[in-house]
Amino acid sequence: MSGIASRFDFKEIQEKVSLHLRPWHRSFQFWVRAADIYTGYKVFQVRVSFVKDVQKQHAMWERQHELAADKIYAMCSDLGGFFLKVAQIIGKPDLAPAAWVKKLVTLCDQAPATPFDGVQRVLEKELGQSISEIFEKFDVNPLGSASIAQVHLARLKGNKNDVVVKVQHPGIQELMMTDIRNLQAFALYMQKTDIKFDLYSVTKEMETQIGYEFDFLREANAMERIHHFLYENNRKSPVLVPRVVRDLASRRVLVMEYIDGIPILKLGDEMAKRGINPGGKMAAAAKQNILKSLTLAYGQMILKSGFFHADPHPGNILICKGSEVALLDYGQVKDLPDQLRLGYANLVLAIADNDPVKAMESYRELGIGTVSNCGNEQQELLRLAQTMFDTKLPPGVVMLQPFSEDSSIKKIAVESFPEELFSILRTVHLLRGLSVGLGINFSCAEQWRPIAEGALYNAGRLKGANRKSRVRKLSSFRRFSWRN
Repeated sequence: MSGIASRFDFKEIQEKVSLHLRPWHRSFQFWVRAADIYTGYKVFQVRVSFVKDVQKQHAMWERQHELAADKIYAMCSDLGGFFLKVAQIIGKPDLAPAAWVKKLVTLCDQAPATPFDGVQRVLEKELGQSISEIFEKFDVNPLGSASIAQVHLARLKGNKNDVVVKVQHPGIQELMMTDIRNLQAFALYMQKTDIKFDLYSVTKEMETQIGYEFDFLREANAMERIHHFLYENNRKSPVLVPRVVRDLASRRVLVMEYIDGIPILKLGDEMAKRGINPGGKMAAAAKQNILKSLTLAYGQMILKSGFFHADPHPGNILICKGSEVALLDYGQVKDLPDQLRLGYANLVLAIADNDPVKAMESYRELGIGTVSNCGNEQQELLRLAQTMFDTKLPPGVVMLQPFSEDSSIKKIAVESFPEELFSILRTVHLLRGLSVGLGINFSCAEQWRPIAEGALYNAGRLKGANRKSRVRKLSSFRRFSWRN
């Protein structure tokens, strides 16, 4: 017995030492790889400046982006954890170079799974019972594994309906906090040298939001609150929200209703399987309904409630029968103070009305600090607002390049950016990425205009508004037109 005990003690000590050294190893890996990618681009910028032929320059840039994409993919894939979230943020067709998107989009749900014995230990410790005591069946192989947790299909004892069991990866919190702090240091360097934007505040907000994701009780409360809000404010909720099994929720385990559907990224494949032409009228109508549902849900959550799901990346969106949309994973939610909610409502109106004066006023109200490097400051501020907070792409543009030489962000330096606004910024950019992926170009600001007006009217800030006209506009939101 003493031999077995000593072997067990040695294994436990080994695991503790390994866990202690992992953050140091990750930090070293990040800085070596980030420096390699960054210096690669800086050296390339010098090299390409000597080439006068524009077509040749373009080809050289494409090749450089491909080389960098391979390195970024390898870093995110090897390190996993927080870097899978980084891949989700930057791997979007409206923001990153095409070569990056092609590589990074495949990383959304490729986090390594925790072996079942590790899952079992966490689950039984958190719920205080064995798996066999709680579940009639429990699939050992996970449905999917993400950066913080993995999910398993199961069935509760005495129940005929399937449930989803979300279990947190052991030791993941310390690792992800290490990753974020490394990224914050890198962001500080980048904003002092290359990008005139308050990137540090963005990473601080990421730290706050991801810190919340480790508490599944908070997620359960958020899911119930959003479920109640959307079902109370609509004859039919624009999106499906899973119900929580309340007595099986803890800080690291969450059991919820199973919703059957296909991931939005597989929508084209599913249509082709069913003999539906992905470019035909039926497919176009389905895509419009999907985007319409998401846009309405987010407009209501952000502008009417202020409490919203802040992570609409493709991995969290399922398409169910009849083009119904299910919104999953409520680990990242945001509760905006009324001042910011109403300030953003003003900015939505400014963008929808193409009003540069109102946009400038909204910047001040929201606490966005800017310094102008151009003559037509008001117009550039409006352009910057459209780039950051609207989904619409300009005519003839298939991909926004926010940091290109003619971009507004090169002419208007953003010196201070409230951390809380980052969740809105990220949500709008993810919605834009979805719209680009579905082949639909639309303005969320135009569609949210009646909701923004309603929010301002109810707060007593929209003077002289005709209430009947406002209600008419709100009801017409469900029938808005789309421009392909």
